[in-house]
Amino acid sequence: MQVRAFTPADTEAVVQLWQDCELTRPWNDPHKDITRKLSVSPDLFWIGCDADGRIIASIMVGYDGHRGWINYLAVHPAHQRRGHARLLMQRAEQVLSELGCPKLNLQVRAGNEAVLAFYERLGYADDRTLSLGKRLIPDL
Repeated sequence: MQVRAFTPADTEAVVQLWQDCELTRPWNDPHKDITRKLSVSPDLFWIGCDADGRIIASIMVGYDGHRGWINYLAVHPAHQRRGHARLLMQRAEQVLSELGCPKLNLQVRAGNEAVLAFYERLGYADDRTLSLGKRLIPDL
């Protein structure tokens, strides 16, 4: 898999990838999520392409000066279990370390045991915290 920076021309393929991976939710407009990411650290939004140039993976990385965050880590179901997600996470950890980020956080939806197991294999652990959210700008 070749990793490169996201470009606006990738938008529809990435949204389709997220839908194929069941990452989208009715209350989040993925196009707006992409637009927002492109306004803040667009260089931390990467995609992975197969040998034919098709988009098969994505990751949005964030850093606010205190903690790093991962969003939209996705690998197309037909390409999973080949190390692509691990590669993207390793790249995220390396880049965040170079930026001086002391800790990386991420969220996993309740009940997604396969994804929890993946992150545990990478050394992530339950911080024994709850994630709270409040929508400030409605997407729909």
